[in-house]
Amino acid sequence: MQLALERIWQTRGPAAWLLLPLSKLFGALVRLRRLLYRAGWLKSERLPVPVVVVGNIFVGGTGKTPLTIWLVQRLREAGRSPAVVSRGYGANTATPRLVTAASTPAEVGDEPVLIAERAQCPMAVGRDRAAAAHLLLQSHPEIDVLLLDDGLQHYALARDVEIMLFDGRGAGNGWMLPAGPLREPVSRRRDVTVINGASTAPGVPAGSVRMDLRGDIAVRLCDPAQRLRLADLAAAPPRRLLAAAGIGNPERFFRMLEGFGLRFERLPLPDHHDFADDPFAACDADVILITEKDAVKCRLAETARQDERLWYVPVEAAIDAALAKYLVEKLRGFPTD
Repeated sequence: MQLALERIWQTRGPAAWLLLPLSKLFGALVRLRRLLYRAGWLKSERLPVPVVVVGNIFVGGTGKTPLTIWLVQRLREAGRSPAVVSRGYGANTATPRLVTAASTPAEVGDEPVLIAERAQCPMAVGRDRAAAAHLLLQSHPEIDVLLLDDGLQHYALARDVEIMLFDGRGAGNGWMLPAGPLREPVSRRRDVTVINGASTAPGVPAGSVRMDLRGDIAVRLCDPAQRLRLADLAAAPPRRLLAAAGIGNPERFFRMLEGFGLRFERLPLPDHHDFADDPFAACDADVILITEKDAVKCRLAETARQDERLWYVPVEAAIDAALAKYLVEKLRGFPTD
């Protein structure tokens, strides 16, 4: 279903046209909601520290997690004390909770576990992002800037900087749900536009900040001390190589691997796949490459964590340093501790 919808959303074909009346209704509701917040009928809470939103209008994943990690690292280098607030997709987050080293994806979501592990910063999750933010500030009074992961549409929390992220799919056919992939109009205001993995994309303004995800090693899931360079794997490939990805755009992961000269079978999985049922058990493969986000859950799955064929590929965001400079300058009016 997900793949079928993505095909519909990339063009203005017959199926998209049939859904267009519903898109018009959805768009009207989106505009009404924003108008109610602007008029004060719906309230936005202002926190005592600046809030930087990282999000997208294209439904699904576009690379927000590595961008958030990169921003945390750059803010810390600039002398800030950043923290992250997230919804915690797929987790029971009715009550705000802190993300700790002992947190599991079932409790807080897979991406928050990965962000907290890689960024080494305070983090909290909750449906009520303002309540999660207050929990963070009470627990870590040194925090002086909050990153709101996937929060463009969460207007209940006021923000100071908005960063909108696209990938190579751009704005698709440019229409809103369900005829297109957009949760808000592509003309929606933002402070910065970032494009992941491409120089240009349909509907994305020229001059957007370029982001690339780079990873050149694979780490064995059952023994993280074992590492393998992807270039070496391409030079001496196994007889049967499989690549699997349970992220918003699996093709982005596959294209990165192909950049090393790797040839493999593809196994795209639904975003946030929980691996409760082992999708690799019936796979005839000698080596299986997975994403780091998927590894967070595979480590907790009995059969997957013992599967010696599984290797995950950590990635780092590579972005023009001008973005960090811009963000630091925007936050200059907010004092640090």
